[in-house]
Amino acid sequence: MKLHELRAAEGSTKKPKRKGRGTATGQGKTAGRGMNGQNSRSGGGTRLGFEGGQMPLYRRIPKRGFTNIWKKEYTILNVDDLNAFEAGTIVTPELLKEKGLAKQVVDGIKILGEGTLEKNVTVKAHKFSKTAIEKIESAGGKAEVI
Repeated sequence: MKLHELRAAEGSTKKPKRKGRGTATGQGKTAGRGMNGQNSRSGGGTRLGFEGGQMPLYRRIPKRGFTNIWKKEYTILNVDDLNAFEAGTIVTPELLKEKGLAKQVVDGIKILGEGTLEKNVTVKAHKFSKTAIEKIESAGGKAEVI
């Protein structure tokens, strides 16, 4: 097979309905919208969630709780995740992203103290737990808050 011989698979492409092209087409005059009414007119129809005047579901259901719009969302990493780096490395959020340990950083990175750290690394992150700082410093590294 050559490039000029390529074709779409049988049945994969379908011609669109050509609406409003005369009565012989079957979709002429009103273009399948019927005679009168809300949906026959341009811009017609109801909004999403409209239930014909009945109280809509999103208003019937009781509302609970509170959403703090200033909440910070930290990407959490444990101390044992830092063993992936060589001794003496300066670990930054960019390096963590590059290595694939922190896939998505929204407001920052927080290091928690789960596991053990065998290598002395300098970690630059937005937040640390107390146990994480202790474990990093006991391994000979440094914990720096950005």
